[in-house]
Amino acid sequence: MKIHLATDHAGYELKEEIMKFLVDLDYEIVDHGAFEYNAGDDYPDFVVKAARAVSNDPEHAKAFVFGASGEGEDMVADKFDHVRSAVYYGGNLEIVKLAREHNDANILSIGARFVKLPEAKQAVQLFLETPFSNEERHARRIGKF
Repeated sequence: MKIHLATDHAGYELKEEIMKFLVDLDYEIVDHGAFEYNAGDDYPDFVVKAARAVSNDPEHAKAFVFGASGEGEDMVADKFDHVRSAVYYGGNLEIVKLAREHNDANILSIGARFVKLPEAKQAVQLFLETPFSNEERHARRIGKF
């Protein structure tokens, strides 16, 4: 499975740390930027690339996108076919689990101004390790998208 990463300046440091974490877990990473801190960059320029990659191979790709709140990044990602993005900005990790189990989310948008590194690592690992339940009611609902 390929893991795609993208961020603007607000999530740059967190993305870099999560990339190291994922490499240590032996995931194949594709970094779509930002590649350096630039306070004037725009998140859609990077998130579009990660979302397009997941859209083109939804069975074998997932992505983590980062921004200040994660909301705008989520909105960009959800514009693509076959993408189901969820937002996590800290707190109860059950939302990450349910996003995978019930919605088969393939992108997790993380609000970097609200989530510290240890919690982000937990969310990322939980997202990757939680399978879609494939229950009929959840599959039916996703089919209505």
